[in-house]
Amino acid sequence: QVQLVESGGGLVTVGDSLRVSCVVSGRRCGLIALGWFRQAPGKEREFVAAVSRSGATTSYGDSVKGRFTISKDNAKNTVYLQMNNLNLEDTAFYYCAASNRIIGTTVAQYDYWGRGTQVTVSA
Repeated sequence: QVQLVESGGGLVTVGDSLRVSCVVSGRRCGLIALGWFRQAPGKEREFVAAVSRSGATTSYGDSVKGRFTISKDNAKNTVYLQMNNLNLEDTAFYYCAASNRIIGTTVAQYDYWGRGTQVTVSA
């Protein structure tokens, strides 16, 4: 089993930056990718970003390209999502996810999920 615990969410203003973190524990050796998804009220869970186990490969959703950066610190077993130039549409619950299979962009491609952290962007 793999456990994922997110932190770092909060209330920010349009244009601000915020970094959320996810600590990964448990059976990490089989993981292929770590990712971030988000879900706003009344909407489906949306792919945000993913990073390969080595950190060499990253992928981003179209709505965050150029503003968000995913990274990982293997020594701390932590994956980060740096979010810059936040806008109102970035308000959502942000979930960390891990996959044993692929560096995917869909919910179905991930095997483990954290409980999420709320990010709220105000005008």
